[in-house]
Amino acid sequence: MNDLHRRRSVYLLPNAFTTANLFAGFYAIVQAMNGKFEVAAIAIFAAMVLDAMDGRVARMTNTQSSFGEQYDSMSDMVSFGVAPALVMYEYLLQDIGRWGWIAAFIYVAGAAIRLARFNTNIEVVDSRFFQGLPSPSAAALVAGFVWLSVDNKIPDYEFQAWIAFVITTYTGITMVTNAPFFSGKSLALEKKLSPASIMLAVVLVFAVVSINPPLVLFGLFVIYALSGWGVWYFRWRKIRQHYNNRRNPDDPPV
Repeated sequence: MNDLHRRRSVYLLPNAFTTANLFAGFYAIVQAMNGKFEVAAIAIFAAMVLDAMDGRVARMTNTQSSFGEQYDSMSDMVSFGVAPALVMYEYLLQDIGRWGWIAAFIYVAGAAIRLARFNTNIEVVDSRFFQGLPSPSAAALVAGFVWLSVDNKIPDYEFQAWIAFVITTYTGITMVTNAPFFSGKSLALEKKLSPASIMLAVVLVFAVVSINPPLVLFGLFVIYALSGWGVWYFRWRKIRQHYNNRRNPDDPPV
């Protein structure tokens, strides 16, 4: 009986992290409604950390399940789909009328399509790259902009609302594109590095982020949100060069 209880507890562990992820997303929405936008943005980043942990815990304990996968997707839809859109809308997008809620809806729809496509294509895509911008990274870009604006006390000018419109629309559309975004799975750091090296890397990351959390995090996710187009361009150039070489095998490479 004790073994059965222990086994059930192990299976509940990753779902507990998923529930915490869901709570963080819901908490972000509540805080945005109360006008506490910095707290809302931080809650979305907390949801990102919890989302990364639930999958890792499930793999470490060998407790992956279809229920856990579906529950994780539902939680992600709240934390990285609905919550960022509503936080951004309450903070800035409502200042530009219908364009604001249109941008928010584009983001929500993009997140829903992105998550559905990820679940159906997980076995057929290159694991080294995500197909489209991952929803947690899209949420980090939106939440990072809110956090950066609040932390630096940037006045609520109309041009700032239009910047929010561009960021929200860009992330919503990029989530459903075929642009390849590096997943990091090919690094397999846990196999190549010792535990001490991994801990040192984590400490260095925290040290860099702690310099100015909103600025550093927003800057990192801006770079990542643009990186997929760079990868796509280099792939296109390589394919085009290969095609030209096949058509003109005697010509020198360009």
